[in-house]
Amino acid sequence: MSQKALEDAFREAGGRIVAALAARFRDLDIAEEAFAEACSRAAKAWPVSGPPDAPSAWLYRTAERAALDLVRRRQVRQTLVPDPPEPEPTAEELMSADSAIIPEERLRLIFVCCHPAVAPDSRAALTLRLVCGLEIAEIARAFLTNDIALQQRLVRAKRKIREAGVSFEVPGPEHWPERLGAVLSTLEVAYSKAHEDAAGSGRHAGFAAEMLALTALLATMMPDEAEVQALAAIVRFAEARRPARRAADGAMIPLSEQDPARWSAELIAEARRYCGRALSIGSPAPRILNMMIHALWCGRRSLEEPPPWKAVLSAYDLLAGLQDNPIVTINRAVALAEVEGPEAALAAIAGLEPARFATFLPYQALVGDLLARTGDVEGARAAFDRALALGPGEAEALYIAARREALSGA
Repeated sequence: MSQKALEDAFREAGGRIVAALAARFRDLDIAEEAFAEACSRAAKAWPVSGPPDAPSAWLYRTAERAALDLVRRRQVRQTLVPDPPEPEPTAEELMSADSAIIPEERLRLIFVCCHPAVAPDSRAALTLRLVCGLEIAEIARAFLTNDIALQQRLVRAKRKIREAGVSFEVPGPEHWPERLGAVLSTLEVAYSKAHEDAAGSGRHAGFAAEMLALTALLATMMPDEAEVQALAAIVRFAEARRPARRAADGAMIPLSEQDPARWSAELIAEARRYCGRALSIGSPAPRILNMMIHALWCGRRSLEEPPPWKAVLSAYDLLAGLQDNPIVTINRAVALAEVEGPEAALAAIAGLEPARFATFLPYQALVGDLLARTGDVEGARAAFDRALALGPGEAEALYIAARREALSGA
């Protein structure tokens, strides 16, 4: 019980607590170390005394005390003076309350980590580590790099923030555009961690609701940014489909086989409002095209209507012309297989380096599917085995295992 309480608190409030500590002590390393120490103390104390009534508040208060100890031990009180507490209520009460920590504190740290002083290829990665609590390996897979390279990137980014004396405040509107790309990339990857788990039972499942809230907040802050509106639409289109993503046996249902009647009409309507806004103010851009792909799928009314594969492929063709991205190549191949056949799709991904995608689940699952459809049973079985070895979520694992078992001679 205590272990589950700690895991839930870490998942639901970890990023917000780190954000609150960073905002107060103005040092990312201290915030991260103090929160880790609080979790360590909780792991020892809670099994004995039982979890507290307010686990996230307990973690914040404990982390705050640990941070103060770190400040004293490092003898840098003159340069790391915490913000003075407000007279009523106290800063401790404000910072430990979920209603105060989210979304403002999380968004604040997102903008801090995406500061232009940090190298562009490190901004989103640093934010995902500190704000969202993703593991190094998870972030490395998202950016198709290795763990060591990513760790070095993060160390350099935190050093740069410290040396540049970056302010822990959301910058004024005049500074938003220079950080926007990294902010949006951060939100995209964070949401993808929730969306990749069809069962909604993984440790990042809570990101789904949070990204709905944060994209709405960002869309309000930046109403004339087309890609902000587009991302808000994308998250809603995707979340609308969640009720139809699992079969009765718990296995994932592919998008083309989902029953549109089970999708959330309310979220789709919301998404279309953001979609209309994005189209009215922006020209074709990667996120706008991605939004249109989601809109094409969510325009389907029933299983009797054929999937919009040709339109989806056309959209991916446009997207590939704007964004030379292996992820786009992989997603395009899915549509290409339906329009022109699995051989054409295999040819389209032939230029991708298999070693680079050894730990990328969608690639392995796609290869397995394409090889199975061409009759290469052994190759398909091996690809499905590689996909299962990557530890997919429960629903995804059931689906891949069923595909493997369906191969002749399996």
